[in-house]
Parts: sequence; structure tokens; C-alpha cells
Amino acid sequence: MREVRFLRGLIRTLGRVRGIAPDSPWLACDDLEAAVDKFRGRTAITFEGKSVTYGDLDAMANRYGNWAKGRGIKRGETVALFMPNRMEYIAVWYGLAKVGVATALINCNLSGQALAHCLNISGAVHLIVDSETAPLFEAVRTSLARSMMEWVVGGGPKRGDRDLDRTLKGVSALRPTRETARAGITAREVMLYIYTSGTTGMPKAARIPHTRAQLYMRGFAAGTDAGPNDRLYCCLPLYHATGGLCAVGAALLTGATLVLKRKFSASSFWDDIVAEEATLFVYIGELCRYLVNQPEVPAERMHSLRLIFGNGLSLDVWNKMLSRFRIPNILEFYGATEGNVSLLNFDGKPGAVGRVPSYLRKSFNVKLIRFDVETELVERGANGLCIECRPGEIGLTIGEIKSLDARYAYAGYADKTASDRKVLRDVLARGDAWFATGDLMRQDREGYFYFVDRVGDTFRWKGENVSTGEVAAHLAEVHGVLEANVYGVAVPGTEGRAGMAALVTDHDRFDLAAFRSHVDATLPPYARPLFLRLQPQIVTTGTFKYRKIDLAADGFDPGAVADPLYFKDPEGAYVPLDAALFARIKAGEVRV
Repeated sequence: MREVRFLRGLIRTLGRVRGIAPDSPWLACDDLEAAVDKFRGRTAITFEGKSVTYGDLDAMANRYGNWAKGRGIKRGETVALFMPNRMEYIAVWYGLAKVGVATALINCNLSGQALAHCLNISGAVHLIVDSETAPLFEAVRTSLARSMMEWVVGGGPKRGDRDLDRTLKGVSALRPTRETARAGITAREVMLYIYTSGTTGMPKAARIPHTRAQLYMRGFAAGTDAGPNDRLYCCLPLYHATGGLCAVGAALLTGATLVLKRKFSASSFWDDIVAEEATLFVYIGELCRYLVNQPEVPAERMHSLRLIFGNGLSLDVWNKMLSRFRIPNILEFYGATEGNVSLLNFDGKPGAVGRVPSYLRKSFNVKLIRFDVETELVERGANGLCIECRPGEIGLTIGEIKSLDARYAYAGYADKTASDRKVLRDVLARGDAWFATGDLMRQDREGYFYFVDRVGDTFRWKGENVSTGEVAAHLAEVHGVLEANVYGVAVPGTEGRAGMAALVTDHDRFDLAAFRSHVDATLPPYARPLFLRLQPQIVTTGTFKYRKIDLAADGFDPGAVADPLYFKDPEGAYVPLDAALFARIKAGEVRV
């Protein structure tokens, strides 16, 4: 039955994405217009007590498109969108796409230098904000590389003709005609810029051509098997692909209703799911971890969910989602926003991100190759080519670049230099080119892929490779550990990096001695965290990804860290780490 479910999902999805081509004049906005014509009177989006039909959404989008034409914004130019989730969000980029204008989706949580950076690299001279984000923009306006024209929607500070709501009232709601507004535009052209999370530095702007957007949207419309009777709950930010394209496509290409939320709330989540009569919800793995760490509530088993889908769900949380919340089906997927590798776990094998069975290997572009985590370089054989991993071996995930096949094309980033750094050449044959995802995985003999870690999140200690993700999964099993963020820190006088874990714990249930016993019983000596940092909460990005760069920079210096610190002493016990002990470790007087 697992094989049947896999094949049904695969065939359904491949059938839906067939026809997507870089040279096609049929764009992502054409897909949405076709859905509008089919489901015009049905509810498309609900948000904070308000609803719009498919026809209403299309009219909103048409006004944005006609506004851009009227302002003289040309095809191929970019408008920046800097707003939290709200009703108008999808209509903005949908409408701009109708007239060939790209939209840069700026993370609404950014401020200061990071915000200025993202606005600068967008190349936009027009910026759409709301009352929440307008002050953040005003704070960086003078530090931008170019002058930007600000437009405000949904209330808030208005300055003359910058009131976009008022401006749009005088703009036509009729569709810009394909023949004039999109003549000559092909699906290889950029529709969106979606920024990386910036977990290890400044965000980069990934180019999302229409082909890529269509693959996301059509792929999840098929993968979820959504239809007009579905209500898809989305509390993920629309500025990233999982919420902004995967969820949007699953709902709005199928006649379903997108139940849009401003943000995620762990405490009210299940009550909201029940009240909204949701049948689907889209997740990020850490969102689900927050849910399993919440106290039980009656609503968590009163829902009407038939499927949840998303990425980053660890095995321990996966099993709890199935057992505690009685989730019928989980569709985990893998995909890099800027890349060309996509995997979907159609049959729900716990812990896997997808599957490529042996009889379909030639039909997929994904491979695993041997990779040295210490040098962060691929391993090459005597012939100069890379070495493919055997089943069970951990390797770098790569995707062959095939520019004529929309599924395997590589659009990269707005920065060409950054794009080129992600391409490997002469990999399995002379002259070939592959996208390097930066993700380490392993594949079993049945063809299932399992995510292991990000390159850079794996470090070397005592001559062994340590996966932060795998260690964190073990630590999360300990009674009283709510979250675990593992990273490597430099210790003077040693090679490599020692393991350190930032933990969020339930003080009433967490026992340090029991934690130590679990660590010693489940992890080899080289993988056991040498240092602990107890935090009130984990710092994450807008999509709940853990930020590690700041933690690693803080290290284990009690002079730089206000949180409680512990050191695994030579006897194996975790002891408080104070200034005196830190000095002894730094001087090499304590064995590590």
C-alpha cells in the first residue's frame, strides 16, 4: 500500500506540472486566472473575520497591475513588498505579475542594516508597506543606496498621494489583457525575489521565475490532492516559499479556501483549527515542535484535518503529531528556494523527506556525493570526478542542472557571484553542472532520503563528524527539554570544534543528572555536548529556523553570556561554568 500511495502521488504531481516550460508564454498568473474563471464565486481567502471570493481577489490584483502600468513601472522592473500577512498580500504580487513586474518579498521582521541590505539588493524604487512596517522603513530610508517611493496600504501614516488604498479606488479593476500586458513575456522571467532566512549572515535574494512558482504551486495543488471542499490553514509568513507559494497554490489553484493568519500562536492553535474547520495546514518543523511542547487541550483531537504538509519535521515530533494529535496523513517535502531539487514523501514514511526508488533513478536529477565536512569540499576520485554515496552514507545533496527542463533549471540569486558559488562542475561526467544544495542527507536501500544537516552545521571533533541535527534530536528526547539548538564552538588548544547545546527547558521537569545519563547512553563520546547554555527561548528567523551564528560567536564565555552555562567535566558530570573554570579551560588546564 505504501508503494501504491507513492505512485499515486507521484503520477498526480507529475501530471499537474507537465507543460511548465521556460519558453512558454503561459505564466503563473495565468494559472491563477484560470482558477478564478472556474471558481469565481467561491471563497478564496479568509483573514481576520473578512473573506474575499476568487473574483474579488482577481479584481484586487487587477487594480495593482493597472496601478503599476499607470505609474510607468516597466516590465522587468521590481516593486518591493514589505508587509506582514494580510488580505492584500497575494493580490499585490499576483497583480504585478499580470503586467510583467517582479515583486521582492521582504521579511516583515527585518529592521536596520538587514532591512536596508534587502531593499538595496532588490533594485526596486517603489515599496509597498502597511502601518506596521512603515516606521521600520522610515528608520532606514536615509541609509539606502537609492531613493525609494513608499506606498502605504491598510491604514497608518499617509503622505499625500502615497495612500495606495485611496489611489487604487480610481484604478480599473478590469484584467490587463494578456496580449498587451504580457506580450513577449515567457515563464523563464523573474516573478518574485524570495530572500533566504539569513541564519548565517545577510539574506540573499533568490530569483523565482514563473516556472519555479508554477512548480511550487501546481506541485502542491496535486501533492495535497486539495479541492473545493478543503480549507487550508496558513499561519506561515507569505514572504517565504512554503507559505507564500506552496500553500497558496494548494488552495487557490484548486477552489479551496486559504484560511490566512497574521502569525502563528501555539496556545490558540488548536482552538483556531477547530473554529476555522480546517482540513489542511501547512507547517515548518519547529512550528510542530512548539505544538507538542504545549499542554494538552481538548481541541487538539477535535479537528477535521485530513493532511498536514511542510518541511523540517524531525522524527520525534513526527511520531507525536501522529499519536497525540491523531493527524491522519503527513506530507513532508524537501526543496531549496533558489535550487532545483524537489522531493516529496508521498507515502508518509516517518522521518523521510522523499523517495527516489531504484527503478526511477534516471527520472530524477538528485544525487548524493561524498563530502568532507571539515574542509567543506566535495571528495573527488583519481579521475577528478565526484564519488556517489552508497546507501546509508551521508553525502552532499546535489541536483543536475538542465536549463531546458523547468523542473531542473537553476535560477540562482540576484547576485550572480553568489549564484555561481552554488554550482559544481565536472561532477559525474566531464562538462556537467550540478546545483549544490548545502544540505547533507543519506538514502536507504528503498530509496528514501533523510535530512541530516546543513553544511556548516556539521562540525568535526575528536576526528569525527558531528551532526548538529542528529544530536539535537537526541537531546529533545530528554524529559523537560523543550527545544535544543546544537552548534560547534572553538576551544583554545584543540582541533576542530566542541559541541555546545542551547536548551530551553521546563524547570519543573528538567533534571541535569538525568540529562547527562541520557546523553551518555545515546551519544558517542565525541558527539556529547561539552557545553550547555540554558536559555528562556531560542532565537529564530521568521520561519522558525534556529539562528546559530550569534550563539557560536558568544561561545562559552560567562563574561559574554548572561544565561546559565555548564561544562561536562572530565568525570562526565555537567557542572556550572564560571569565570574561574572558563579561565582554566582556556589555559588548557582542564582536559576536554
